[in-house]
This record gives sequence, structure tokens and C-alpha cells, in this order.
Amino acid sequence: MMKTLFLLIVCWIVTGNGYGVFAAVQESPDSSETWSSWRGPTQNGVADPQTDPPTEWSEEKNIKFKTPLVGKGHSTPVVWGNQIFVTSAEPVGKKFPAILDTAPGAHDNFSVSQQHRFLVSSFDRKNGTLVWQKTLDQVVPHEGGHFTGSLASASPVTDGKRVYAFFGSHGLYCLDYQGQLIWKKIIGRMNSKHAHGEGSTPALQDGVLVVNWDHEGQSFVIAIDAGTGEILWKVNRPEVTSWSSPIIVKVDGRYQAVIPGTAATRGYELQTGKVVWQCGGLSNNVVASPVYEDGIVYVGSSYDTQSFLAISLAGAKGDITESPHVLWHRRRHTPYVPSPLVFRSTLYFFRHYQGILYRLDGPSGKEKDVFRLPGLTNIYASPMAAQNRIYIVDRGGRTMVLDHADQPKILALNRLNDSFSASPVAVGNELILRGEKSLYIISAK
Repeated sequence: MMKTLFLLIVCWIVTGNGYGVFAAVQESPDSSETWSSWRGPTQNGVADPQTDPPTEWSEEKNIKFKTPLVGKGHSTPVVWGNQIFVTSAEPVGKKFPAILDTAPGAHDNFSVSQQHRFLVSSFDRKNGTLVWQKTLDQVVPHEGGHFTGSLASASPVTDGKRVYAFFGSHGLYCLDYQGQLIWKKIIGRMNSKHAHGEGSTPALQDGVLVVNWDHEGQSFVIAIDAGTGEILWKVNRPEVTSWSSPIIVKVDGRYQAVIPGTAATRGYELQTGKVVWQCGGLSNNVVASPVYEDGIVYVGSSYDTQSFLAISLAGAKGDITESPHVLWHRRRHTPYVPSPLVFRSTLYFFRHYQGILYRLDGPSGKEKDVFRLPGLTNIYASPMAAQNRIYIVDRGGRTMVLDHADQPKILALNRLNDSFSASPVAVGNELILRGEKSLYIISAK
């Protein structure tokens, strides 16, 4: 039975900040002061146990800074100590007659009528000032993308020395922390289904970058040396367009890159690209990225069919579709745009991208409860857990904070004058939100 959570706290607010000068780069921060990839330190949306971001804020309360952003991007920022890295795409130059997307089935897309420059920006986390901004390319994009998307939807990733910015067809770039380009790699031209755009984020482990290139041409996964930009291996995939990002997990003592797909979810040996195992069961248009906890990977999709699977990876070899490695298979009310969150054996996910939240026991798949979230609409960002709280942002500028409990309740519903498609980030005692217009750091201390 569906329950309705009662709102306990509602906050509404307004403030602003400008640009300034960056101090020093912190090379080796505490683990709670880093958020190196879009789903955080564990790749599943869970913050470091020492983080403690605020519960309440508004435009007039607990805003440490609010800095205007150049261009547009739905990518989630990454953080290393005092540096925040953000990617975006900005239309520039003289306008020309709109170029319409001609991909089969193209609909609800925005048209390209200008060149775009693709940017990485670095901000000082202490005061919100812009440290540097680097233009990596300036071209006419060959696709516009869905009107709800952006041309900078893949999130950057960092290893504490360099930041890697991925713009799909417009290149993969490696920069140092001073904004100097170290290398770039143009992988190819991606033709997405319905020309709805690109958005898969690379995964990084032990100096290896893994990129998922599922599109309407020959799909593949490619591994790139993070130090040099050289290709380590490339393996073709019998897949159609997906937007899911790889995660890298350690199984039986070896790292694997796990990538969902319509034909199969597969585990690739990180050093060689060898397919270790594969499991069918997902739909077309796989968008949500997998999450992993305690030896179990969870993958889901919801387009022409609905599907959500829990796969035990210990000892998984070959085709495991009909094997006991599949712990459960849910075929109704499954994730679509936002990726799931797995936190202390509980899965949190939304029906499609609506404000209806499901909670499952991860290992068993048993449904704990389902809630209608009052005040939230069009959730594209993925949920995040910090301390014993769940943070959910929507495109209307709202963030709901829930407690993680047997009978969860709403701790706050906060509103800012922006729209959020990027996922929330928690570092130290701060929450970082990347909006369409501004970058916010929220702190109660």
C-alpha cells in the first residue's frame, strides 16, 4: 500500500555571491573531503561516514556561497579538498538557421543554432570563487539532445592529481589541477537513439579509465591509460544506445568494470577487457547506472519493459542469466532515469522519474514500502545518502531530506531558485548542489 510522508519542515530562501581568487590546492585531503566521481566514494551514492551536511537551507539560510555558472550542464561536480570541478557547454558566436536532428524517431529535442564551447571550471570550495576555466573544444554539435538534457551530462572524475572531463563525441580530456591540458582523446562520433544526447560517465580505477560507448552504430567499451591517454583495450558490444555509466568493483580479488545493456549486463576484466560474466534481462533505453554493495550488483531499467535485478558476483562466470547468481528479478515499478541508491542493504529508487519512492531490502528484493513524496516532481538526479539521511533533489529546485529509518519521515523540504538535474554531493560538513544557473555550497557551520 502506498503511504504519504508528512512534511515536517519547509524552507524557502535568496542570496548571491561573486567570483574571486583561489588559495592553495589541497593535495591529500581527508577522505571525507573528496567526491571523486559522480556517485561518490563507493560509486553507489553514499557519502563518507564522516560527512555531515546540513538538513535545512534556503536562499537566505545556510548558503555558504552561490556562484553563477557559465553555460549549461547536468554533470555532477567532483571535489578534491578545496577544489570543485564542473563541466558545461555554452552556445557562442553568431546564430545560424537551426539544425534539426534527423535521427530516426527524433522528438522533443532542442535544435542547434550556434557553436558550443565545452568547458571545465575550477572553483575554490572555501569561498566559491572561480579559480580557472578552460575551453577544451568549440564546434557545432552534430546532435542537439532531448530538451530536458544537456551537452555536458557526463560527470568528470578525478584521482587527486588530474581531472578527466568527458564530452562524448567532443572528446575525453585530462587536465592538471591548474587547468593545463595534459592529453585529449577523440574517441569517435556517437549517434544516440532519437538523437536524445550523450551522458555516460567514465569510471576510473588504478590508472584505467573505462568508457561505455553504446549508441546506434557499433557499440563498444574502451579502456584508456589515465596517465597517457593511450588505448589499453577496446571490446565491441552487441548493444544499442544506453546512457548507463560503468562502475568498477572488486570480485574474487580482481577488478571488473560492470556495464548494463539491453542485451546483457556484463563484467569486464579491468586489465584486459575480457568478459567474465554476462546476464540478460534489461530493456531498451538503459539509463540508470548500477550500484554495488556486499558482493551484489543491482541493475535496472524501465522503458518498453520494466526490469530490476540483483546479481551475486562471487564466482560468476559465463552466462549467468538463468543461474542462482540472479538473486531476484523485479518486473514492475523499476528505475529509469535516476540511478538507485543502496545504503545499508536498503535500495532506494523512483518509479520512472516521478516523486514516488520505493524501498527494497537489497539481498532479498522484498519491498519494504513505497511513498509518494509531496512537493517533488521530475526527479532526474540520483539520490544520495549521508549520515543517516537521504537527499533527493528535483528539477523544480527542491531538495527533500529523509531519515533512513524503519518508518522514515521527512526532515526538511528545502527550496532554491534554480533547477537541479545533477546529483547532490556531500563533503565534510557541506552539501554541494549544481543547478542550471548557479553552484551552491550549503553549510550550517
